Amino acid sequence: MKALKYILFLLLIAIIGIAIYIAVQPNAFEVKRERIINAPAAVIYNNVIDFKNWKDWSAWLEADPTMEITYGEQTKGVGGYQSWIDKKGTGNMKTLATTPNVSIEHEMQFDDYEPSKINWSFEPTSNGKTKVTWKMNNDKAPFIFKGIAAFSGGFDNMIGPDFERGLEKLDSIVVESTKKFNITIEGIKEYGGGFYLYKTTNANNANISVKMAQQYGVLMSYIGQNNIQMAGMPLTVYNEMNNETGTIIMSNGIPVTEKIDLPANSDISCGYIPKTKVLKTVLLGNYTNLPQAWAETMTHLAKNVLETSDIKPFEIYTTDPSQVPNPADWRTEIYIPIK
Repeated sequence: MKALKYILFLLLIAIIGIAIYIAVQPNAFEVKRERIINAPAAVIYNNVIDFKNWKDWSAWLEADPTMEITYGEQTKGVGGYQSWIDKKGTGNMKTLATTPNVSIEHEMQFDDYEPSKINWSFEPTSNGKTKVTWKMNNDKAPFIFKGIAAFSGGFDNMIGPDFERGLEKLDSIVVESTKKFNITIEGIKEYGGGFYLYKTTNANNANISVKMAQQYGVLMSYIGQNNIQMAGMPLTVYNEMNNETGTIIMSNGIPVTEKIDLPANSDISCGYIPKTKVLKTVLLGNYTNLPQAWAETMTHLAKNVLETSDIKPFEIYTTDPSQVPNPADWRTEIYIPIK
């Protein structure tokens, strides 16, 4: 009997000691994880801002597939809301503030405990990627959370791995979404024709993107300085294409409403594409898929014994990438004039 009392006394001391140990742990904590994702900031932001997307990359749902998620009437942007029931209890999260493509602020609450702040930031890097930072902090951590954290090696060890797994899955999903593309050969159509201002240069597979950007920059500057009215989206006329060497001579142009008289010494010219019958192909996706779109178009041309005309083939870029961040949504039209 004395032994039992002694054991209970030791157990009581242990419980008191543990309680004191937990109580003296810091009330505030912060957990932060970062990841560089090879996608535009806007594409990642558009995924994270809508709670309905979280189920695809949530580490908690992956660990507990039985979790029941309920969405509010609004799931996207300020006021967005979701709640859940899992093996550990209940929780909810709501969006408090956003700066489009830059940051998101959430409030997350477990059961009736003090809520925590969740912050996201999306910082573009110099190489076209995005540094994503996911942070959680609380200045009044509940006693029970402090206890769990104390025996888990701290809040960072308790929460950090879930953040890491979530960012890893988010990375995979977002990057894959930018790689999607579709090629549609629409067949024989009629192109209406029109005038365009252009600059001609040569290029290869390695520098074509840079040269196009330079060409369009000069053209847009000239158009703006001279108050010239544009009549459509940028285009590229392919004067010569050498598939063996991967080199081309191209004219990058901007459609205009009328013929423009240019100074004799100008490196910008005014061209005209007449109304003509064409074989039209549409690429929905990144410009890196254009070689495949051209290959399928040329195969269709040969298979259907279509004879090309003297008018050079051209592309029209109907989507402005600055307005449409996901390359999977970029639309390019390929036109091959035929007899």
